[in-house]
Amino acid sequence: MNTHDTDFSDPSGDGPEALGRDPILVRSMRETDLPAVVAIDRKLNGTGQPRSRYYQGKLAEMLGESGVRVSLVAEIDGMFVGFVMARVDYGEYGRTAPSAVLDTIGVDPGFQGRAVGRALMRQLLGNLGSLNVETLHTRVDWNAHGLMAFFESAGFAPAQRLAFCRTL
Repeated sequence: MNTHDTDFSDPSGDGPEALGRDPILVRSMRETDLPAVVAIDRKLNGTGQPRSRYYQGKLAEMLGESGVRVSLVAEIDGMFVGFVMARVDYGEYGRTAPSAVLDTIGVDPGFQGRAVGRALMRQLLGNLGSLNVETLHTRVDWNAHGLMAFFESAGFAPAQRLAFCRTL
């Protein structure tokens, strides 16, 4: 081999072990993560108000109910920088195909643009694939353009379903 040639046969960047070298650690969510989840959400939710009860309920559902939850957190240098909360449904609206719902995703504003969301999505999709989940659904507010762009870059597309709402 010429000393100026590059060895493209090096498999070190291939395979699941490559995820382990990601500078962004992604791990399963724990009960002790609640304060960090609430803190990030408070920065992102537009009101500046903590939604502690909402996340306490989500965490209780994730840890205690029989449904399969796939919720993850991201850390950089030991600092909590993002989270994703999802659940697996093995039937919805009369369908039996396994699907998942991404409930919430949040990245600390100070770490946005640093691939935290991509790392969370990559691990979430890997986990869901190992559970034989066929589709991942989520909902986005009509005016959340940045979030829609993120989901599009992650491979999401508009669904062939419409959601309807009626005020009572």
